[in-house]
Amino acid sequence: MLWYKAWLETRSRFLVGLVLLIVVACGTVFDYLAVETLMPLASTIDTRGEIGRLLKETADLSREFRGHIWVQWFRQNLTQIGTLFAVLLGSGSLLSHTSGGALFTLSMPASRSRVLGVRAATGLMEFFVLALVPSIMIPLLAPAVGESYSVLDALVHGVCLFIAGATFFSLAVLLSTVFNDLWRPLLIACAVAVTLATGEYVLGRLTVSGVMPLSFQPFGIFRVMSGEAYFRSGGLPWLGLLAATAISATMLYAAARNMERRDF
Repeated sequence: MLWYKAWLETRSRFLVGLVLLIVVACGTVFDYLAVETLMPLASTIDTRGEIGRLLKETADLSREFRGHIWVQWFRQNLTQIGTLFAVLLGSGSLLSHTSGGALFTLSMPASRSRVLGVRAATGLMEFFVLALVPSIMIPLLAPAVGESYSVLDALVHGVCLFIAGATFFSLAVLLSTVFNDLWRPLLIACAVAVTLATGEYVLGRLTVSGVMPLSFQPFGIFRVMSGEAYFRSGGLPWLGLLAATAISATMLYAAARNMERRDF
């Protein structure tokens, strides 16, 4: 009963996210045909400004299909849209009284921790599907543009996104035990994500420009989500994945304790 109720509460967000990500993944594959035609123009890019340097970096990475997929899909589209839907799946308070659903849920023969645990587990399973299924479309569709892509690479990047992205899901769940509405957890979690992404970008550009030592590699949750280390060197970002797992577990534990202490 609890599992079915959790599915009913989140299925619309999950299905919208799944369809959207699959469409974007398919578009990313076929966009490579246009990228190939524009590649001769890459040598004419003015690299004196920041925008020029970014365009040149993107063009250099996109010369090969694997680089194009990483830049456009794993570093940008999947990471950004995946973060949004991780927050959406985690938001939605069990404490909301707008429809009487909270009182019904709490009257069921289950502890508050179990109610929250089932809700969180359902959301994480849905997020896992969102992280992997659209990415699997890449190797399936690659032959349509005369290219190939490793299924293993798609799975590794998908798992990186799921583990690191689960931190934003867990943050939304924690905030949903504090606030009784959907919007405040959603907006706060999104604001945290934007702040982290901005800080990570600024630190990265300072490192590249030489303001910070080249050996300085700032840890960033979005670098872990995109699997940048795996793309560039073939190694998994173990430290980042372990840190993300620990942070997610801590926030979910705090959410469960907070749920138990709330006075209804």
